[in-house]
Amino acid sequence: MFWRNGPQGADPAATGPDAVRPRLSWTVRVLIVVMIVAALAAIAVANSLLTQRFVETTKQRAELRQSLYAGAILSELQRNSVVPLLLARDPTLIQALNAEDFSTSSQRLISYVDEIGAASIRLLDMDGRTVAATDREELGSVHGSSPFFTEATDTTDTVFTLVPNEAGLYEASFSRVVQDGPRQLGVLQVQVDLAQFESRWRGTTAAVAVTDAAGTVILSTEPRWRGKPLAEALAVTSVPSALDRALASATSFGGRDDPDEVSSASLMQMEARVPFRGWRLVSFTSYESVRERVNGVLALIIMGFALLLALGFYLLNRRAQLRSLLFQRESVQLRRLNDRLTKEIAERKRVQEELKETEQSLAQSSKLAALGEMSAAVSHELNQPLAAMKTYLAGARLLLQRRRSDEALSSFQRIDDLIERMGAITRQLKSYARKGGEAFEQVDVRQAVSSALTLMEPQLRQQTVKLSQHLPEGPAWVMADRLRLEQVIINLVRNALDAMQGADERELDILLTVGDEVVLAVRDSGAGIEAPDQLFEPFYTTKKPGEGVGLGLAISSGIVGDLGGRLTARNGSSGGAVFEVRLPAVGQAALDAAE
Repeated sequence: MFWRNGPQGADPAATGPDAVRPRLSWTVRVLIVVMIVAALAAIAVANSLLTQRFVETTKQRAELRQSLYAGAILSELQRNSVVPLLLARDPTLIQALNAEDFSTSSQRLISYVDEIGAASIRLLDMDGRTVAATDREELGSVHGSSPFFTEATDTTDTVFTLVPNEAGLYEASFSRVVQDGPRQLGVLQVQVDLAQFESRWRGTTAAVAVTDAAGTVILSTEPRWRGKPLAEALAVTSVPSALDRALASATSFGGRDDPDEVSSASLMQMEARVPFRGWRLVSFTSYESVRERVNGVLALIIMGFALLLALGFYLLNRRAQLRSLLFQRESVQLRRLNDRLTKEIAERKRVQEELKETEQSLAQSSKLAALGEMSAAVSHELNQPLAAMKTYLAGARLLLQRRRSDEALSSFQRIDDLIERMGAITRQLKSYARKGGEAFEQVDVRQAVSSALTLMEPQLRQQTVKLSQHLPEGPAWVMADRLRLEQVIINLVRNALDAMQGADERELDILLTVGDEVVLAVRDSGAGIEAPDQLFEPFYTTKKPGEGVGLGLAISSGIVGDLGGRLTARNGSSGGAVFEVRLPAVGQAALDAAE
């Protein structure tokens, strides 16, 4: 049997659904484990054999490519080395140099360069001036001090020169003096197109370099290698290159951590001698195709084992389905289950009805709580203006008794401003939950601080507080609702005064700084903050009952958040509490655009 259901002889109808859960037998489990082990072994053996075989093939291809590269370079050099000897004996060119008539010389050189395949051909007189060239833009250029000219005039043989140009490329050329008997008439130069090899080599994954007899790189698929010794070029090259790609593709399947193993096995460095002036061709070839070919075969092996495993599971699944059909015939248990479900549905409907009534009760409670919170907030926010109005009324009464009506009118004006402010506060509290920003304007925080301190002036005098202000000389512009910003500042100053009650020294510092943000800091000399995490929660307060309801800082934090900033609190290093209002600063460019 491939499946086990439970205790032998158990009745499915009596034991319930838990008794019919199928489980794999130990025989099936062992077969699955054996199949997985066999698959892993087959993959490991195939990977080793195929890698060894494909690596040998890659080495043979790399050696063949190395021979072809070296042969192509030598063939190009030998073919161009014969050209100066032949053209130096051309009677047409000799006659043109004698007669100093070069009207057809350039055209003749162009016909030669098409047949020979050289990069370019130039004919120079004994002053080093180009009198004929396949590139007509070279006509008239002077090369009397160039190595190819000076070395050619010092000997009667063909001279080979290799010099770097301004672009960092090496220009190779064969030059020979043109003579009419013993008299030297000029110099003929044939340039060899070595750059064509670099263009061809870049199409492969190998990194190729050609060095001269001194070991300096003169041709390479990596431009930064040119002009440096090969060891130095490999050390200083940090940009992604063909060599880097070869290393990456090689080490991805080699699994070797030893650098020597990487260079000898994962990355193959080959050298070939170019039989020309001690030149050598060095290539770094990766086995990038090995992994792809091996992976293709391994994928087929894995797919075969996966199909076998899937077939086994399919057969097991079919057997389970047949057993399920047998259990479905036992309808007694299903009918009992159906009755239980019917009862549970009826019970759930009753619970849902009770839940709906509970939700309605909670909604009504939430409305009452919101109404109480709004009433407490209005009372808290109106206490400050009412206290200031009481002070101004007392002062106005004294001024009228002393017949100082002008000063009394000033107090009445302040009382009128406070009444207007109370109306604004009630409107703000009414729209507090809307998080609106329709009343935003450019506000100078310095003026907001000044207006807030003016409203708090009676309390500051009454409690004998030493006030210290540090404001910048220039404006501190922010986008805000001026009344709400002043409300935040008044709340912070009011809390600071409450915190300093009973203190021997009452110091209040207000610091305003401007940068990427406008930061307003209010520091007091009170006892500090006991629970900073709960400070901005609604109805949290450290005051005695009747002195506050704990809404001032919660409302202030919400206002600052609406303005796009944040309100933080911490204990000062020298004692007391520090509250910071951080708002995004408005730069001069934004102000000009707004105007």
